[in-house]
Amino acid sequence: MSETESQGLRISPLAEGDIEALIGLAGVIWRHHYPGIIGVQQVEYMLAQRYTPALVRAQLERDDAWWDKVLAGGRMIGFVQYELCERERHTRAMKLNQIYVHQDCQRQGHGGRILAHVEERARRCGCNRVRLYVNRHNASSIAAYRKHGYAVTQTLVTAIGGGFVMDDYVMEKAL
Repeated sequence: MSETESQGLRISPLAEGDIEALIGLAGVIWRHHYPGIIGVQQVEYMLAQRYTPALVRAQLERDDAWWDKVLAGGRMIGFVQYELCERERHTRAMKLNQIYVHQDCQRQGHGGRILAHVEERARRCGCNRVRLYVNRHNASSIAAYRKHGYAVTQTLVTAIGGGFVMDDYVMEKAL
């Protein structure tokens, strides 16, 4: 278990006792950020699909996936979830599935510190790149990823059930 501390920000492994707080924070962040991008119905569908105690617990038990909480002043202000993914011809990637910071704590450099934390874990795991998916209409997040060295490698539309799709850019950064 590792911990990263930088400029009053602490990133540490999510514990079983943190799951309900994480689910509550996800709801606040998603309901603030995503309705204008994917609509309220898809937000609620995806929250119900991705943020259940059982799902988070199952991921916490894996050896190749991590949930970390992001604390400022002892309060959870964000979280990140990432996992090892495929090996292809001399490459190994870390997939960044979720990175979120509460809207009141954005534009303070926290996202960059969280990305650096994930990239360091990826290096320690022998990865030579980090991959993420971001909605093509999520301009602020795309700009932030570009600022930190990520580039669009493809466009991907994926059906997720309930009549909804994810319309994403796949972005990657070489390490």
